[in-house]
Amino acid sequence: MPNRILEKDGAQIRVYQNSEELALKAARRFARLADQYVIGCGRFTVALSGGSTPKAMFQRLAESPFVETVPWSSIYFFWGDERCVPPDHADSNYRMTAETLLAKVPVPAENIFRIPAELADAHQAAQQYADTLLNFFLKTLDPKTTAPLSNVPRFDLIFLGMGADGHTASLFPHSAALHNDTDIVVANYVEKFSAHRITLTARTLNNARHVTFLVAGQDKAESLQQVLTGERHIETYPAQMIQPTKGTLLWLTDEAAASLL
Repeated sequence: MPNRILEKDGAQIRVYQNSEELALKAARRFARLADQYVIGCGRFTVALSGGSTPKAMFQRLAESPFVETVPWSSIYFFWGDERCVPPDHADSNYRMTAETLLAKVPVPAENIFRIPAELADAHQAAQQYADTLLNFFLKTLDPKTTAPLSNVPRFDLIFLGMGADGHTASLFPHSAALHNDTDIVVANYVEKFSAHRITLTARTLNNARHVTFLVAGQDKAESLQQVLTGERHIETYPAQMIQPTKGTLLWLTDEAAASLL
């Protein structure tokens, strides 16, 4: 059980004792939703994030009982953002996931859709990934429905982290992507890194059925307090932009990150 459960503007915040317990609870949420959607819909689509907290969750999922019980063959993996590096680079979110999870569970290679961030043109990489998402989700729509293009892609679950600066995915403070409400994926120039990052836009993130933040560490406490209880200022705290339009929003944190709540 969480140490504390809080509510804020329709979002639930579950506070756990430490990052290890947080990782286990996140793994259980992944497994529970995977079962639910595979049984009900025949598949489960998830967009993943980088960072140490998701890595700990991935490591849990690659162990018993999850490795034997999760319906891996019916899960489709995507990413919320990526650094502009090749897939074998040490900074690659894809590489981290591949090494800690995907190489250790029986997921078919054709179920994995990484961002082509090694392309020399970041904008081309973003467009290519947007096309990949459109092709996948439009092809697999129930033919009896007529979902408008604005409802695609609609992930079943998106995991997000939050930086100490209040960013999420690669939606960084005072960056151009914060004002993009039309594209699915963009190449967002991040001034502090003097580099582009490929990221899903807030529009895409907010279209998911379930969004789950994983936030751990004392260095996140001040930003988490501002994001959840402070005045709305998305230029400074982009994580405030994440408010699913027809889905659930859940924050899983440890006591260190939630110490100011």
